[in-house]
Amino acid sequence: MKNKEIFKLYEKFVAHNYGRYPITIVEGKGCKAVDAQGKAYLDLLAGLAVNILGHSPAVVAKAISAQATKLIHTSNLFYTIPQGELAKELVKLSFPSQALFVNSGAEAVESALKLSRKYQSDLKNGRTEIIAMENSFHGRTYGALSATGQAKYHKGFAPLLPAFKHVPFGNLTALKKAVTKKTAAIIVEPVQGEGGINIASRNYLKGLRKLCDKERVLLIFDEVQCGMGRTGRWFACQHAGVTPDIMTLAKGLGGGFPIGAMLAKPEVISAFGPGTHASTFGGGPLACAAALAVIKTVKDKKLLKHANFVSREVKRELESLKKEFDDIKEIRVSGLMIGIELKKAGGNIVAECLKEGLIINCVQDTVLRFLPPLNVKLQEMKRGINILKKVLCREIS
Repeated sequence: MKNKEIFKLYEKFVAHNYGRYPITIVEGKGCKAVDAQGKAYLDLLAGLAVNILGHSPAVVAKAISAQATKLIHTSNLFYTIPQGELAKELVKLSFPSQALFVNSGAEAVESALKLSRKYQSDLKNGRTEIIAMENSFHGRTYGALSATGQAKYHKGFAPLLPAFKHVPFGNLTALKKAVTKKTAAIIVEPVQGEGGINIASRNYLKGLRKLCDKERVLLIFDEVQCGMGRTGRWFACQHAGVTPDIMTLAKGLGGGFPIGAMLAKPEVISAFGPGTHASTFGGGPLACAAALAVIKTVKDKKLLKHANFVSREVKRELESLKKEFDDIKEIRVSGLMIGIELKKAGGNIVAECLKEGLIINCVQDTVLRFLPPLNVKLQEMKRGINILKKVLCREIS
């Protein structure tokens, strides 16, 4: 089938809730994606940070295939080996905790919000309020949407859930003023992805931990996008040496296979007794097998070290690019979370890059975003930057 035929299928049979690029991806390998017309693209967006090992990694495909011949689904009424092994790996990589598995980032955030209120409810202290950050993004379900600090996502969905409020990201003074005796938890992305690659300082994260300890408030780190090695450490909060009470994961965790997780300190997650929270498909054998393959590959191939090397080189390249173009306002880089803020809208630049065979995207109207796989080659990143430079020469006077 060609692009036009597939577009007609979507026009008639698929909900129109996405603004899609005008191509149909039919196959991919590594950073290469191929459309229905046979055109190849350099994909430096990696399925919005999901394809952490690139398209169709053999190790993940093999793990899923092998698991599928044994057990595909059994529900959480039973124990399974892959789920137990994955929980052990995640706890070893993060902090003393226990894992609850779900299917997506939004579901992981919902679990965290519910857990924070259940924990405080068990203490009978009247704490129900959640403080989130302006410019944040936590998902599209009602709890996650209520925590999200961007009005454009709220439009048409009022009333949102009560007892949520928002303060400026990175501003400890404003946060301290917002905390009251009703505050149950504070939720923060250590790096705001959809917000424009806004990077929390180490002092800010340390200040958060100190404030939460003092006020007996739970600290939730949403690492759905910035976790799993994306910033050059397994988890972005590790750059500051800060441990949360609850952490949410998804995206890169399954290497392309849907899976999410919530990790929480044992004394916190104990508030979820049998029957209090559940997910039919959460932590299924296929998803856990995929995630275990991802973790093993990142370790064996030393991809965190590689990602840091590529990140440093790319940052130098982009800073040089900034000197060439006055319309580049700022370069923001945390590992392989890369944002190029422009002084003008970037949508047309993304579209022109696509025509030239480069896949990136634009957030907050003006921030060009790169989220390449952890195993991206430096040459591939340089090729992408050269394509962007070519487009900028045309589009920015």
